[in-house]
Amino acid sequence: MITLNIDQIKQTILQRDPMLMVDEIKDIDPGKRVIGIKHITGSEPFFKGHFPGEPIMPGTLIIEAMAQVSTFLFYQPNKESQKLNFYLGVAKDIRFLKPVTPKAELKITAEPLRLAEDSAHVKVKASVNGNIVSKGELIFVRRKA
Repeated sequence: MITLNIDQIKQTILQRDPMLMVDEIKDIDPGKRVIGIKHITGSEPFFKGHFPGEPIMPGTLIIEAMAQVSTFLFYQPNKESQKLNFYLGVAKDIRFLKPVTPKAELKITAEPLRLAEDSAHVKVKASVNGNIVSKGELIFVRRKA
């Protein structure tokens, strides 16, 4: 089992606060499955306006969290320095089933439907306490250097 902490994540993907939407990678089986965690504390700036008195995590940020976790399907454990430079191209059949509220642990699972060197089609789901809150498919292309 491969796990990554926040410092290792920051060495691997380009996003930074406030757009870094993954805190831990719990398990990577390269090319087969990745599980990541986003701790929703309630102090995130988006809760100020979404929605006052009834805070929920915006769906677009749930998609962003699923996308960031998905790129770790390309992680190569024996490679010293790597950047996973992917652009999200399509969010397909995304469903939001339950709201994500403060003090939640968002668990994201990504599995490939198709992987190529420069693109990916991934099945994703996000859950809180074992309940699926969002699911769908994401399509990525690798960023050209």
